[in-house]
Amino acid sequence: MFRSMTGFGRAEAQTDEFLINIEFKSVNHRYFEFNCKCSRQYSFLQDKLKTLAGKYISRGKVECLLSISLLQADSAQVLINEGIASAYVDAFKAVSEKYGVINDVSARSVLLMPEVLTLKKAEIDEEKLSAAVMQTAAEALEKFCRMREAEGERLAADVLEKAELILESVSYIEQRSPEVVKEYNQKLIEKIKELLDGHEPDETRLLQEAAIFADKTAVDEETVRLKSHIMQLRDFVNGRENAVGKKMDFLLQEINREANTIGSKVSDFEMTGKVLDMKCEIEKIREQIQNVE
Repeated sequence: MFRSMTGFGRAEAQTDEFLINIEFKSVNHRYFEFNCKCSRQYSFLQDKLKTLAGKYISRGKVECLLSISLLQADSAQVLINEGIASAYVDAFKAVSEKYGVINDVSARSVLLMPEVLTLKKAEIDEEKLSAAVMQTAAEALEKFCRMREAEGERLAADVLEKAELILESVSYIEQRSPEVVKEYNQKLIEKIKELLDGHEPDETRLLQEAAIFADKTAVDEETVRLKSHIMQLRDFVNGRENAVGKKMDFLLQEINREANTIGSKVSDFEMTGKVLDMKCEIEKIREQIQNVE
């Protein structure tokens, strides 16, 4: 499946105890990298979310944002440490009497003193919460993957279009190459006749020179390999294999190498132009491949 590395998916669920919001988003990356942001008390879910995400995603820098809200009103209690509170009240009174200052202590000032208040949270059923979060995460990841696949379809269409343009240039070069050799032979004969002042040149030597030129400028092997690589590129795009981005990147290196070799052999202006066209399209495909999982 041809998928982009850029994606976003979000899901929400509500249980008797919790309101769960989770979202996944990703950008390009050479490998699978996962980062989860959530409240510290729910950090036990991070490894489970990473494992789940790894089943859906092969490559990309993935960020997960998890938000969990408690719905029960009695899910937490505020406890007063009466012994410590009394000690603070006595201390305020003692200071007032000893130094003759006003004892303006209030309930608020006592409650703000260290260790007077304790927040006791209700214990969370981690197994139950984990099941609800994983189910919600799976829903978000399904949406995430659908977005990646939709973007992948657009990338695939663009890559195939550019691959077709490369094949058109290759076809032109294959047709033009024999004509260039003929034109060279004709110019060579005319040039030698001019130098020999109308005398017939040595035919054997002419054939040797023509053969040397044809051998130096022959691009048959390169064009055959290049077309084979393009066919393989099409197979990657149209196939059902996941995570083909790296393979396509390596294949693009081979395609570019063949194009460079052809460019070093051709001397005809029009053929050189076609090589430049090919290299331009190859570079465009390479840029698109960087977005493919």
